[in-house]
Amino acid sequence: MLNNSLFADFSRQSPKGIIIIYIKLLYKVLKATWFLLFLFLQKFSKINDDTLIYIYVGIGVLLIFILIRAYLLYKNFLFRIDENHFVLKEGILKKKNTSISFDRIQNVNFKQNLIQQLINVYEVNIETAGSKDTEIAIKALTIDKAEALKKELLQVKSTVEVVEREQLKPLLKINFKELLKVSLTENHLQNLMVFAALVFGVFQQLNDVFKGFNSEDVLDNYTDVNPGDIFNSLFLFVILFLLLIIVGVLSSFVRILLFHFNLTLFIREESFDITQGLLTKKSIILSKGKVQSIIVSTNPIKKKLGISFITFKQAVSGKVKKQQHKLIRIIGCKAEQIKTIKELLYVNDSNESERYVPNKYFIFRMYFRSSIGLLLVNSIILFLIQDPNLLWVNLLFIPLTLLLIQMKYKKAFYQFNEELLIFGEGRVETHLTYLPFFKVQNIKIKQTIFQKRKNVVNLILQTASGKIRIPCIEKERAIKLYNYILYKIESNKESWM
Repeated sequence: MLNNSLFADFSRQSPKGIIIIYIKLLYKVLKATWFLLFLFLQKFSKINDDTLIYIYVGIGVLLIFILIRAYLLYKNFLFRIDENHFVLKEGILKKKNTSISFDRIQNVNFKQNLIQQLINVYEVNIETAGSKDTEIAIKALTIDKAEALKKELLQVKSTVEVVEREQLKPLLKINFKELLKVSLTENHLQNLMVFAALVFGVFQQLNDVFKGFNSEDVLDNYTDVNPGDIFNSLFLFVILFLLLIIVGVLSSFVRILLFHFNLTLFIREESFDITQGLLTKKSIILSKGKVQSIIVSTNPIKKKLGISFITFKQAVSGKVKKQQHKLIRIIGCKAEQIKTIKELLYVNDSNESERYVPNKYFIFRMYFRSSIGLLLVNSIILFLIQDPNLLWVNLLFIPLTLLLIQMKYKKAFYQFNEELLIFGEGRVETHLTYLPFFKVQNIKIKQTIFQKRKNVVNLILQTASGKIRIPCIEKERAIKLYNYILYKIESNKESWM
């Protein structure tokens, strides 16, 4: 094995890791006590000098205690490689020993936040298929030692691959111009709502702080505006609307820039090599065998620009909604790049087979559920708010609801060839899921009492990355597909991991 002597004995992180651990502990303390900090600032003008001295001494003792704890965590964090197992010892009073077989390791990723970039160390995250979070995080390693550890854990046979990365031609490289183009296709309304909530929260906190210094009139001077004066002016209303659109687009661009800056994708024989990130740089080697399914996503604007997003889904445990860190997304892919990725993952990805759509009961069910929702909204307006003038919102909600239902029904379909299931869904966006049959771990047929009258069922495919639900299939066709998938699972000898 490569570099076996380097990790045969227990090793520690770089001494710079004490800084990283210390800052992380400070962040945890601040996150847990921020409310007390704002209370302190709010009551600052009322606290006498003697009390302030005790407070400052207490803060100083706490900082020293956290520093000692950071040093002890660093000193007791020891790791080694022993017969195809990664062995870790950690803990101060409560000792913990961890041993992970190489077979269970799903990813070994590099990360560099802003502080790690400044002190020139890398964080190495070791993820396993059965872990809810990152199994092990080594906070500070030099690049040479990090690369050597990754080679051993992933059992990389070629010693030249990492060294010659810059000599390889990337399949995809996103520059600043492409990032700007991608950001224009994002959900700006969602980003704007997040931004508005953040600004409102910050404003509330600043207001509390200024009150603590008896200076609450500072913000009032900037916010003392009569709303009627604004909305009575059509010109100002249009300006405000345009500003909101600009803020939404800018927030989308900033988010894309932070997560996907300098996105580069290399294709190797059996894996993908992905690097991206601005403030936090990430480097991921994604093995072909670790991918459970992929989702190709597009929308009308993306389609016009000729780009799509690809999401790689890996094995997770626990609630899938909490496993977003294990979803690897590649943005700005062209048609030829998507074709190359699918050819690496799937021997036969042909979608020329017959396309099946859900039974009409599917759209009837959406109409029924939406009617219940609209009825509930109108009941709240009439009986709780008691303002019939608000019923005009139905002029917006009803056409929008009907449009979204039609779009969802139109995009829902499934088709399959000998080895692969393709499932389509979405409303404004179109999501195509590609799932090899041998990756399916469990398959169920479910039928409600209402579906029984229409002789339709739901087909649920359980994979290591979550569930795929195909709704409202005719029962006879679902049973045939059920039996075929079971046959492919039993007859296939490939490993799902």
